[in-house]
Amino acid sequence: MPTAVSPLRRFALMVALLVLGAPGCARRSGCAGDYCGTLVFVTGSEPDILLPPLTQSSVGRDIHDQIFLKLADLGMSMNTVGDEDFEPLLAQRWEWNGPRTLVFHLDPRAHWQDGQAVTAGDVAFTFDAYTDPKVASPSAQDLRWIGAVTARDSLTAVFRFRRRYPEMFYDAACRMRILPAHLLRSLPREGWRTAPFGRAPVGSGPYRFVAWKAGETIELAADSTFFLGRPHIRRLIWRSAPDLQVAISQLIANQADALEFLGPPDNVRRVRAAPQLTLYPYKSSNYAYLGFNLVANGDAARPHPIFGDRDVRRALAMSVDRAHLLQSVFGDLGKVPPGPMPQLSWIWDPETRQLPYDTAQAARLLAARGWRDSDGDGIRDRHGEKLAFRLLVPTTSSARRQYARLLQEQLRAVGAEVEIDEVENSVLIDRARGAKFDAVLGAWNPDLSPAASIASTWTRAGFGGSNWLRYANPEFERQVERASTAGGRDAARAAWRAAIETLNTDAPAVFLYSPDNVAAVHSRVADVRIRPDSWWALVRTWRIPADRLIDRDRASGP
Repeated sequence: MPTAVSPLRRFALMVALLVLGAPGCARRSGCAGDYCGTLVFVTGSEPDILLPPLTQSSVGRDIHDQIFLKLADLGMSMNTVGDEDFEPLLAQRWEWNGPRTLVFHLDPRAHWQDGQAVTAGDVAFTFDAYTDPKVASPSAQDLRWIGAVTARDSLTAVFRFRRRYPEMFYDAACRMRILPAHLLRSLPREGWRTAPFGRAPVGSGPYRFVAWKAGETIELAADSTFFLGRPHIRRLIWRSAPDLQVAISQLIANQADALEFLGPPDNVRRVRAAPQLTLYPYKSSNYAYLGFNLVANGDAARPHPIFGDRDVRRALAMSVDRAHLLQSVFGDLGKVPPGPMPQLSWIWDPETRQLPYDTAQAARLLAARGWRDSDGDGIRDRHGEKLAFRLLVPTTSSARRQYARLLQEQLRAVGAEVEIDEVENSVLIDRARGAKFDAVLGAWNPDLSPAASIASTWTRAGFGGSNWLRYANPEFERQVERASTAGGRDAARAAWRAAIETLNTDAPAVFLYSPDNVAAVHSRVADVRIRPDSWWALVRTWRIPADRLIDRDRASGP
């Protein structure tokens, strides 16, 4: 009697056969014509998982860009409102059938890397998976206004929305990377996080998964059958580095080919001196802030003894010379954000009202709240307690470590004592989520939709998640709701400005910088374009001309 094969084992066997026999895989020693080369990306960490609904790491999302496709993608304008600035991917075209029904027509050429066709059933399955509590996708909240997704036929997917709002198309087209239903349907969803698929995925994108050496490298190979055109570069490798300086050293030593973010000007100058590297400036998709924990350190049931007072937060915010900090760390390679947004955001508005840099007014506010220097030691105190707190900073960010020292000096000038607490990033995240800190130097690479990113980080919807500061203001949340549902880009932009001004007035955080990013790519690579929101999304269009090949481009292994 034959032995039954479990779904997990059957999947693992299928992946092994797929990798060994896949056309276009990079285990051959040679390459031909314009389809050659190996590109090594250096990154600060390896991904958490390679299953789109569950991935939270930026490197995981970078790799997903090569393996899994969305229905459509943002154009270079980064405009998330309406449907005019999007480019087809799995969907060949789309139309609206009334104000709340969106119909996607799939490209009939699209197929999974095991040869099966991509169907509208896969789209409906994907929506069901992303929104299933058993999967527990962090992206489920972003899909809350989509009521249903159905397959009209094999190539037609129909989205029905619960209400109208400016970013309906963005949510439908870009929130989900479509999954292969025929490979995942039999796997228990509560076990997806540990399923083999998450470490050996099969997608519909331009590159196939080849290998993952834990803590070292992840390798992909070009899919010669990709329906939108075979990628020019044959092989992609992601290599982990412990920190940014090591990553830059690997670039300069010709051990890696690409790094998406060089950091402060000193690093840029260092890389510019390497003749084999070319620099590519682009707008930042992230921002950093000094955040004040509004609840007691380790006890979310009580207000913080310092930061629970709005006037004290405002005073400390007015004590920070953000322009000076930016110039000291980034020079001209960055901007001071008007609120919780990167430069890339369509709601970036320099005219947004913000608290001024005014140390005299800050001193008056602190004195009015009872914080005075009673013993002449330069640090204010009240009821025997010093105006002193610890600042949580990640060891992995040289920019934030520099900011911490400069902030320490600026705040001491108004009588506040700051002790810097440098920890590993994973420790910082754990402590921040558990409210076990006083203040934090945080940074976000947020969703381009302000409706998603601001709600998840600055409203009660983010408690236990990204709202580390436990900031809650009902009026601000009403303004966020109005902005999220405003009709048209101009009305939405004005509504977001009003909401951000309320946030700035409350001062739960001081928004410090949104850097002008500079990427470095080996000069042998041609046709390089970098998307600010998704650095390597266009790698399939890059190429390495035959007369520029180096030994790594001809090798068969990492």
